[in-house]
Amino acid sequence: MAILRTVNLTKRYKDKTAVDNVSLTVEKGDIFGLIGQNGAGKSTFMRMVTSLSRLDSGTVELFGEREAGKITSARTRMGAMIETPALFTNLSAEQNLEYYRLQRGIVEKNRIQEVLKIVNLTDTGKKKFKNFSLGMKQRLGLAVAMLSHPDFLIFDEPTNGLDPTGIVEMRDLIKRLNSEGITILISSHILTELAQVANKYAIIHHGKLLKTLTQSQLDEDCKRAVALSVDDASKATVVLEEKLGIKNYKQTSANEIRVYDMLEDTAELSYTLNQAGVRVSAMAEVGDSLEEYYTNLIRTAERGAL
Repeated sequence: MAILRTVNLTKRYKDKTAVDNVSLTVEKGDIFGLIGQNGAGKSTFMRMVTSLSRLDSGTVELFGEREAGKITSARTRMGAMIETPALFTNLSAEQNLEYYRLQRGIVEKNRIQEVLKIVNLTDTGKKKFKNFSLGMKQRLGLAVAMLSHPDFLIFDEPTNGLDPTGIVEMRDLIKRLNSEGITILISSHILTELAQVANKYAIIHHGKLLKTLTQSQLDEDCKRAVALSVDDASKATVVLEEKLGIKNYKQTSANEIRVYDMLEDTAELSYTLNQAGVRVSAMAEVGDSLEEYYTNLIRTAERGAL
């Protein structure tokens, strides 16, 4: 089931296009990572989905609804924390939540204590929001987003500025909420952080959607291997299996094969192939780290190849 579907979503500010024809689908149960540099259009995209910004063209569909009245109702099933949490600096955590409970017409008074427990802020007492640490502020913003029992949560850079402990706490919380059945759209400019929670990704650059992929596709793209240029790849695969017992390989063309084993013993690999009559003309280690993968994708886009 599609929780969120956008088609050609576009937002312009004078002579700048902040979001440029972005189409993507978030399915039930996803932790969907929206990746991009600061200023790439992630926050603007999220603001349009939540109706905080007017879209110039395209459509937003939530829980299968896109008609004006019905999508407004569908948004009540969604919670969001976009940019800095809009909270009252001189109020406590409980007082801030009470304000939003009344504003949203939530009748359950005990919901405040429930969400404070979820985000581990039950012991803040009368401490004012302005005296909270950044991590506490982020968690209270999340508590506000959780007040109405949402089925879908949107988080914009929730770990931005947090110390390592705060990042781990936020990451664990996101995983726990998802395990309880909540679908999550989360943005970050740090791919390595998203890779620890997300199962799907969309990469945005200068407002354009460059690529969408699953975690397994990302793992495959970043998988390290020895790329062999040979005179006969089909014959080489027979040698790999029969002489070296290697099953973990992929033939990518008639003259190239990628071997995912024996990365530390390439000399033996080359020697065995040559002895069996397979000429190896080139050998190189390939595969990117997550940072390299993202950087290379951005560089390719800058060159106009995507």
